[in-house]
Amino acid sequence: MPIVRLLFVIAVAISPAIAKNHRINEVPREVRNETSASSASSTSAEPSTVQSANAYVLPAASLPDAPTPRNARVRVTVIDKKFIAVMAALGGAETLRFTTHKLVLDHEFAAGAPWVPSVPPNQHLVAKYAAIYAAEVLVTYELKKPHSWLPGDKVIRKLWWAYPATMAPIHIKNGIRSIRTQAPSGCPVAECEAQ
Repeated sequence: MPIVRLLFVIAVAISPAIAKNHRINEVPREVRNETSASSASSTSAEPSTVQSANAYVLPAASLPDAPTPRNARVRVTVIDKKFIAVMAALGGAETLRFTTHKLVLDHEFAAGAPWVPSVPPNQHLVAKYAAIYAAEVLVTYELKKPHSWLPGDKVIRKLWWAYPATMAPIHIKNGIRSIRTQAPSGCPVAECEAQ
């Protein structure tokens, strides 16, 4: 029974291609009549041979160009060099922020800071921040992609870079602030716990 299903799926999948190929190789009746009339009127001594219909294919240049419908889809490249550069800059800025924040938490936990009871595992943070970045890439992709149903789509498509360009400096600023984090100078950690 699975073999019958497989054969059915294969037949359904290739039948449009076979039908299309057959339509391309068909010769209109007028062309066949003209070629047979010209071969019958020839005075050559060679015996007439029957040629297949594939030999009389009309040249493509004689056919007019097909009109393009008004609602035809135009292929728009969404992921281009600008998209990759902007999203890579955002990814680098987020990596700087999340990495430096994790390092601050590690150092504060090692120093015994009471406000850091435990440090989350790396796998959890990587999965969490990768999901956040993937969502940002997806939203930016959808903003840049054309949508026929969305009013004002051309304006929205031109502003796809606004979120990544705004968030990258914010992430860089927070990452630099995490790098510059220092231990409190007023009291050692042990004395602060006692207070």
